[in-house]
Amino acid sequence: MTTAWVLQKIEVKDYKKALLLAFFGSVFVALFARVQLPFVPVPLTGQTLGVLLVGGLLGARLGALSLSLYLMEGALGLPVFARGGGVAYLLGPTGGYLFAFPLAAFLAGYLVERGAARRFLPALLAMLTAAFSVFLLGVPWLGLYLGADLGRALALGFYPFVPGEVLKAALAALILYRGYR
Repeated sequence: MTTAWVLQKIEVKDYKKALLLAFFGSVFVALFARVQLPFVPVPLTGQTLGVLLVGGLLGARLGALSLSLYLMEGALGLPVFARGGGVAYLLGPTGGYLFAFPLAAFLAGYLVERGAARRFLPALLAMLTAAFSVFLLGVPWLGLYLGADLGRALALGFYPFVPGEVLKAALAALILYRGYR
């Protein structure tokens, strides 16, 4: 899948503008990565809020492209993740969460494109769905990385994050809902 194909599917007439929006979306998420509480082995960051907003504001395809660009920036060693950058970082305990970001942005954008932001409750459900999709890849990855069973992986990489994710999803839903109005 090439960038040109993605942009054609987005039906963007100005590719430069779309790529610029995708780049600024990746920078936006990188800034939110700096807001963090140092949990171990997975920090609690503002990244998910950034991912939800980028997906909701840019739409499904451009949001996913933006988060794919974010991952590429990190893989190249740019310090865009919560604790740095580089391929080794992507292969570490938080790699699964990071690789799920394009999916979460796509889901957020897809649901907003279909009208979820018109009312607060559907916006909240959409953002919760997108936010918790990150755990579908993140928790099993963490379990494999640590050599832990699912119960331990959930205890380290899911349960402590539920309140924060609900709060971030609610904030994203409120911002998107207010923006829609």
